[in-house]
Amino acid sequence: MINPPGTNMNHKVFFLNNHSMLILIHVIFLLCACAPSGREGMDEGKFSSYWYQGKAEVNVFDLQQSRYGEVRPGKAVMIFVTEDFSKSKQVKLDHPEQRPSDAQKVLKLNMTREFVTGVYPYHTMLSVFTPIYEDAVAPKLSASVTEWCGQSFTQLNFKNGKYTAQQFSYFESEGDQELQLDAQTEEELFTLIRLNPNLVPLGNVILIPSLIFQRFSHLPLKAEQATLTRKPLGADQSELHIAYTEIGRKVAIRYQQQFPFEITGFTETWTNEKGEQEVTTATRTNLQLLAYWQQNEKIFEPLRKELGL
Repeated sequence: MINPPGTNMNHKVFFLNNHSMLILIHVIFLLCACAPSGREGMDEGKFSSYWYQGKAEVNVFDLQQSRYGEVRPGKAVMIFVTEDFSKSKQVKLDHPEQRPSDAQKVLKLNMTREFVTGVYPYHTMLSVFTPIYEDAVAPKLSASVTEWCGQSFTQLNFKNGKYTAQQFSYFESEGDQELQLDAQTEEELFTLIRLNPNLVPLGNVILIPSLIFQRFSHLPLKAEQATLTRKPLGADQSELHIAYTEIGRKVAIRYQQQFPFEITGFTETWTNEKGEQEVTTATRTNLQLLAYWQQNEKIFEPLRKELGL
């Protein structure tokens, strides 16, 4: 190739190298812009190495559940796991790779409680789905209570800036109904703590009280005024305190201050309409990382004993 007059070959190579460098920088910028960065204050490196192992975190708690004026021993389990969630359908995506524009990563909490009242058992389950990379409220929560008298079920879906709540119950006064709620939910505070405790709003806030508490107390499902404060406990632990102004409910959630911000226990206190105080406590006794959905054969049943179940 003959260079034009006055063109220096070394200068031309330098120009091409700089041009290539500009292209490379542009590509890196695009890749960084497309990569998830997490919410403010989240360490993506630590988060990914812990939560994207292909396992769920299974936490087992000794439960002392107050019900019908007495404290009942039982077990509570908190399962935290990440998954791909459909923005449009608000359900878990079966094939997220086929619908990437509809997929969002969420941190899911499935929480169960099991205890006995006299001759008959209680089983509760709560599910919370919190976006990991979007600064947005949980798109969906659901809660169920089953016992020998019947079943109750509540589901909240966030659409158009509010929650649409559907409530089903075997009680006549709490029977099938739908309502709109404009507030954050108490039970999402557990998943926000796991992402980063600093994401939890402090001070005076409007909250939808626990869906499980609402079923136990038979109070109307509505948003309530609450005050949130944080209290250091020492030994690298803190407590989030939630105090409701009108309904006599207080909650303390204990957690570790360092990543992965494990929840070590909680206390619920309710002063009922008779002025009696009911206190429920849960203290963590075990934690394991398990791909439990792959461990459904009989040979894995001894794992329940290891977990204390």
